[in-house]
Formats: sequence, structure tokens, C-alpha cells
Amino acid sequence: MGSKTISGFSKLNKVGKIKWIAETFFKDPEAVIKELKSYWYANEEKQRVLDGFSENTLSNFPMPFGVAPNFMINGKAFTIPMVIEESSVVAAAASAAKYWMTRGGFKTEVLGTTKIGQLHFKWFGDFSKLTSLTSAFRVYLEKHTDDLVVNMRNRGGGLTNLYFKDFDDQIPGVRQLILEFETCDSMGANFINTVLERSSDILYNFILDQESFLPHEKDYDKIMAILSNYTPECLVRASVSCPVSELGNFGPITGEKLAEKFKDAVDIARIDPYRACTHNKGIYNGIDAVVLATGNDFRAIESCGHTYACRDGQYRSLSFCEIKDGVFNFWMDIPMAVGTVGGLTNLHPIAKRSLEMLGNPGSEELMQIIAATGLAQNFAAVKSLVTTGIQKGHMKMHLMNILNHLNANEQEMNLAIKHFEKNRISFSEVRTYLESKRVNLV
Repeated sequence: MGSKTISGFSKLNKVGKIKWIAETFFKDPEAVIKELKSYWYANEEKQRVLDGFSENTLSNFPMPFGVAPNFMINGKAFTIPMVIEESSVVAAAASAAKYWMTRGGFKTEVLGTTKIGQLHFKWFGDFSKLTSLTSAFRVYLEKHTDDLVVNMRNRGGGLTNLYFKDFDDQIPGVRQLILEFETCDSMGANFINTVLERSSDILYNFILDQESFLPHEKDYDKIMAILSNYTPECLVRASVSCPVSELGNFGPITGEKLAEKFKDAVDIARIDPYRACTHNKGIYNGIDAVVLATGNDFRAIESCGHTYACRDGQYRSLSFCEIKDGVFNFWMDIPMAVGTVGGLTNLHPIAKRSLEMLGNPGSEELMQIIAATGLAQNFAAVKSLVTTGIQKGHMKMHLMNILNHLNANEQEMNLAIKHFEKNRISFSEVRTYLESKRVNLV
């Protein structure tokens, strides 16, 4: 094997990159090259599009693309596309969807769609004097960014508000200009960042033009300009509700007992960060899967949600449960900045199909679909935890992964599936069972 460092890697063509990787890091480079190429699209145009998403692309990384049917959201039926590798997530979402379909379905509403950009700058002038000029600066800014904003404004979006924030008491001289935007069906990151970067020069010129500022107050230094992925005012609510008497029985557990235990579990996640972390991870099992399937940015959306979960100073559950007047209520408010035009939503071939499957929703409807999926996933997980336990269903779904890992053939798989319908599933027990059958089948 050669040196594990290289100069000019990015300048190699795709085959050259694969060849260097294979020959440098693997014992059988020819097999590795063949394997990586096997995941390329046969359609060269599709492969070229995917290669353009990122840098130093070698191959594609397949992920399961599944669906969860029977979602009733605001009286409308959906089959939800989901991209996720974790066993039982899609099945759990589908199970919760079917359960709530006969109990009123999911209710959702968008509470806000505001997105935020920040210009951070260092300025040692009189902050109160600057804030007194906010209205004048907005007029000045809108005039000098009109060419950037006109198309968004024609679609009903654009700049909706701006204000200044002072951090001088924490970092001397540091101030912020906050711009608030409506970006319609676009997630809007590129639009917001473009406006922000020009805003730096505009603010500097505005300060220079103000005769009321003293000479030292005209010293201005841009630090950085970028959108914030924390969008607490781009918010969607999802909820389910039914009389406790209609929850049904789960083996020996009555609906009344389920409601009580379920509420306790959610309340624990409200007060205990250790539980809240896993609780919210379950929510994002559902959310991330739909976000990926529709070509949106799951990292930004999840980062925002976790920030929102600790907005009062402690990390808490994103969902809530209440039992009032004999009615079970389960809901969450969650920030959700997504788009249905631009970015990968129009470029990724399966993302386009996912949106088509959902009826080509606008961004607000997609927010609601994703939130409902996250709530469904959370309901299914908590219900399992307080009834049968999480492992029974999870290991049943995980059985196929174990069998594949142990190179079981079709006959062995069929025998194992039947055997483990009534027996505890673990890796060691599946391996022991297979070994016994392989001896008997010889």
C-alpha cells in the first residue's frame, strides 16, 4: 500500500480518486473498485447530477426508501415516504398512523414561517443612537437590496422585519443586525445569505452617511453574515386526541392505564434530560426520514429542534401529554424550516418522486406532514415502552438484519422467522439456531 496522504486529490477525475483510495486503503483494490462502481447509476445523467451534490464523490450510498401508509392529516389521506436504515421505524410510524386513522387522525397547523439571518459586526459607537435609526436603515437597506429581493417579494415573501442586538457587555464591541424573512415555498438559505452578505456593506455605508455619528463611531468591522438555523418562529403544531375510553386495551393494560402511563412517560421526558434526549431522538426518527426523502436538510432541522427543546434553560421533551375531562391529548410544537422548491428537492430524482407522492405540497403543508410523522413515531415508541417494551417489536424487525449478517439462505430465513415468532430474539440465539439447522440440513 502507498502513502496515505496525497496532494491534488480533488483534481483527479472520479476513476482516479477511486483508484487511489482502493490501492491505498484496501487489500483487494480491484474488488473495491468493482464494488464502488456497482452502486453508480446506469443512467449517466442521473449519476452526474448526484456527483454534483458534493465533492470528491466516489459512489452512491444506498439507503432504504420506504413508505408509511394510512396517515390521516387534517382529514386528508397520505402515504409518507421515509428514508431510514433503523429497524422498526417505518413499521412503527405506519402502525401509529393506522391506530389514529380511526380516532380522528392527526391535526396540524402552521404557527409561523419566519426565518432569521444575522449580520455580526464590531462597532464601538452609541448603540442607542444606532437603534433610533432602525426605521431609516430599513428603508435604506430595502432600496439597496431590491434587485435581490424582487423575485421573492413577487411570490409573497421577502424581508419582514429587522432590528439590532447588543452583545457589547459580553464581547466588547460586538453587535448584531437581525433580518427576518418570509421565503414562501423555498427553504431560503441561499437567498437569505446573499442578502445578508450585501447588508454588511450597506450598513457600513449607512453609518458613514450619518452626520450624527462621531468620527470614532464610523469605524465598522464585519465579523460574519449567515442565516441562523434556529427558527423558533417557523413553527408547526401536530396533535392527536380522543376520549380515554376509545384508546382500547393492550393485553392486560386498559385504555385508562395506558393513558396514565403514557402521560407519566412524557412528563418524565419533560423533567429529565437523559430521558428527553432519547425521547426526542424518537421524534426525529420520523422527522429525519421524511426530511431526507424530500431532499431537505435534516441536520439543520434537527439542530433547530434540539435548540428549541432547551429554550427555557433545560433540555426537555418536545412533546406534551394531557388527560383532561376524560380526553387524551398528545401534541407537540416544533420548528420546521423546509422547502419544496429549489435545492435538492428539484434535483434528487427520488426526492421529486417523494413530493409527487405527497401531492406536491407547498412548504407549509410539508411542515405539517413531517410534524405529524414525528408525532406518530413518538406515540408508537412511548406506547411500546409503557406496554410491551421497546425490544420486542424492534428485535422482531431486526431479525432479518441478524439473518443477513449470518449469511442465512432463503430456506434458513423461513425456518428462523417461524421459530422466532414465539421465541426471544438475540444475536447469539439466532446464531445458535442457525448452526443447529445447518447441521440437520446437511
